[in-house]
Amino acid sequence: MNSNTRFKVLFISSWFPNKLEPTNGNFVQRHAEAVSLLHDVEILHAIGDSTQNEKFIFDDKVINGIRTLIVYYKNSKNPLLNFYRRMKAYQLGFKRVEKPDLVHGNVLHNNMLFAVYLKKKYKIPFVITEHWSAFLSVNQNKLSKAKKFIAQKIAEKAELIIPVSENLGNGLKNLEIKKPIEVIGNVIDTDLFSMNNGQKNEFIFLHISNLIPLKNPDKIIQAAVKLYNENFKFSLEIGGDGDVDMLNSLIREYNAESYIKTFGMISSQEVANKMKNANCFVLFSDYENQPCVILESFATGIPVIAPRVGGIPEIVEENRGTLVEKADEKALFEAMKNVLEDKIAFENSEVIRSYVVDNFSKQKIAEQFSEIYNKVLTK
Repeated sequence: MNSNTRFKVLFISSWFPNKLEPTNGNFVQRHAEAVSLLHDVEILHAIGDSTQNEKFIFDDKVINGIRTLIVYYKNSKNPLLNFYRRMKAYQLGFKRVEKPDLVHGNVLHNNMLFAVYLKKKYKIPFVITEHWSAFLSVNQNKLSKAKKFIAQKIAEKAELIIPVSENLGNGLKNLEIKKPIEVIGNVIDTDLFSMNNGQKNEFIFLHISNLIPLKNPDKIIQAAVKLYNENFKFSLEIGGDGDVDMLNSLIREYNAESYIKTFGMISSQEVANKMKNANCFVLFSDYENQPCVILESFATGIPVIAPRVGGIPEIVEENRGTLVEKADEKALFEAMKNVLEDKIAFENSEVIRSYVVDNFSKQKIAEQFSEIYNKVLTK
């Protein structure tokens, strides 16, 4: 087998976009799409739906050129029965796909016990890409013993673990996972996230997330209000697939409707358009792993303000963005102010974009995974 061999690769994941959770695990889908440039990829996913009457429903589609089979099983209130049905759904789904050379699993959660089963029964090796911020060292005290134990047992059987950041890799070592670890980052569609070479009239700060409390969207709004009260001219666009009503009531409370605009869940194309028109992306989470939104912002040539947590310092260097300490609201305000006053010397847009093209484009990530597949399958 040489490095040009096209392998049959089956992607399975604990999270994957589906009719119940349209954006959940979309970074896994992007990895699969990247790998499909060099290998023959199929995707198999199983998820419970408590609204369906049938025991199993097979949703078999070609999505972005990849056969994607999602098996919905009837969810119950019994977690053990659900787990049994999920494994059964995977088994039934597996009979409908091509037998792979390798399974590419995602997230060390109990879904991946199916990869362990395939290895035992059919001698199909598997690797696991890890994305879950629960495995970051700072979060491990919240992990149950059962989740840690399952993660360790699955990892033992894998050929290799592939976290998306060094920081997450350190967390996995901390969990006493002794398998070889190689970091391969998230993939960014650099055709979709491209630069806007037109003139930008007003200065726009942008924040996009699922707006859950750990993302601190309210703190970003408060920093913007403080800036506006100091007579700075800008607007903030803030939104995503979360509680926009809560943000709107906060904005009304501050009489900030004229310069803070919200939006709900939007498509990837609309995310890209918003980034192209913005001047700076703002993130202020309590913890993160390797946020795709930062890399997407870079791909459109815009710098970021982000917290010094998780894998963020690995990708945000001074010339591409500015880091603030976690939960330091004064530092967030000062960073936004410094950006507006041009006190931070960011690289030009082309240089910011080229960092993503050189390190996180589909072709680059596909080549990195290919190297790993070759190592595993030519042992």
